[in-house]
Amino acid sequence: MDLIRIILAVILPPLGVFLQVGIGKHFWINILLTLLGYIPGIVHAVWVIARTPEHA
Repeated sequence: MDLIRIILAVILPPLGVFLQVGIGKHFWINILLTLLGYIPGIVHAVWVIARTPEHA
């Protein structure tokens, strides 16, 4: 399932973060980073997905 989230994170970073942690601080941080630059949003999303256990 993480592979699917990472693929979604590359396409739409906030969606990958939302599927991993729901609406929380990491979701809002990712939206901000994605608005400031697409690449920082992707990096943050992949980091959150790789670091956080499912539905933490």
